[in-house]
Amino acid sequence: MIKETLTEARQKMDKAIEVTKDDFGNVRTGRANPALFASILVDYYGSPTPLQQLASFQVPEARTLLITPYDRGALGDIETALRKSDIGANPANDGNIIRVVLPELTEERRREYVKVVKGDAEDGKVSIRNIRRKAKETLEKIQKDGEAGEDEVRSAIQELEDLTKKKVEEIDSLLAAKEAELLEV
Repeated sequence: MIKETLTEARQKMDKAIEVTKDDFGNVRTGRANPALFASILVDYYGSPTPLQQLASFQVPEARTLLITPYDRGALGDIETALRKSDIGANPANDGNIIRVVLPELTEERRREYVKVVKGDAEDGKVSIRNIRRKAKETLEKIQKDGEAGEDEVRSAIQELEDLTKKKVEEIDSLLAAKEAELLEV
């Protein structure tokens, strides 16, 4: 029972790190990347549909992204969704494709993105700490119910603490790398 609890905690912490990485991927670094558009929903025939399901993406230059809709009838809806989004780009529609040129990032905008990334990292750490708390409660319940001895549970709790520390450090290193990438001119 103790092993299962620790394994489940490890898997959930790994998932929290993946979510944090995904959040980091949605933050712009001055280079065009289809992941920037992952959170954009397009009103496609009355239902909100993720942009990535409606079009293919190409990156011909560092700051240019070409969006080719699978259905030309969705061009206007995609363009509208891009204009409403917070990516700060002005899409140009030529009737077949949409060209998105990302503007140069100013120092001020880079600093704002660093704040966003720090918030995402903190959310990931909070998630990891919540997983630790729940696993620790489970381990203590196992001990209270007499399913395991005090030494076994104490050892498992120490292992859980070590795992938590390692995962939080992993998020910190991801944050440092993303910060450096954002501040790079």
